Amino acid sequence: MASPPEHRAAGDGPSAGGTGRELEPIAGDAPLTRQERKQRTRAALLEAALSQLESRSFGAISLREVSREAGITPTAFYRHFESMEELGLVLVDESFTSLRGMIRAARAEVQAPGDDIRASAATLIRHVGTHTSHYRFISRERSGGIASLRSAIAQEIESFSNELAGDLRKYPVIGELDRPALEMVASLIVTVMVATAERLLDAPPDAEAQIHRRTEDQMRVIVLGAIQWHHA
Repeated sequence: MASPPEHRAAGDGPSAGGTGRELEPIAGDAPLTRQERKQRTRAALLEAALSQLESRSFGAISLREVSREAGITPTAFYRHFESMEELGLVLVDESFTSLRGMIRAARAEVQAPGDDIRASAATLIRHVGTHTSHYRFISRERSGGIASLRSAIAQEIESFSNELAGDLRKYPVIGELDRPALEMVASLIVTVMVATAERLLDAPPDAEAQIHRRTEDQMRVIVLGAIQWHHA
């Protein structure tokens, strides 16, 4: 996968000078295996990228900056990612994989009708709070920047919507809608979730409860509207 030109500075390629060292074990820790060192360095690169992305777009950060913050040489970067673009795609995958897992777990614990909306809204808000850097990255990159990241984010949102449409099939009445109608309802709910995440990023702490209530209300309006539409 080719790296965008702005991400490959002179001397950043595999033939650049330097030892290409990996992160060393912390003093006092048990010796790490080669695979453990590799995993730790990969995680450090992802964290370094997220740190750089707190205030800048993905296209504005460089491989050299990310490598330096992670504590490795640019040469070592290529042992983990083919390019900065690949690193960005991994960040997209990580963001949505963890959210889907939490939403599934929340729905599995639903005990009464209507609790699924409350559980989904609460889970989303909690997830944004613990993965703010990921959501800031997704929010910024889904409408600008590098085309491959925009496309990956759009595909993840569509996949999330399709999964939700399948879940809606299990519910009385609304599950009787045809597939296009279910997909439309799911898409509207996901749109609300995306908007909620973006509102939370820069909202003051005392606004969280209001955003939570608004998200639940919007989801209920969509579901109730779909039910009425089905009866009509």
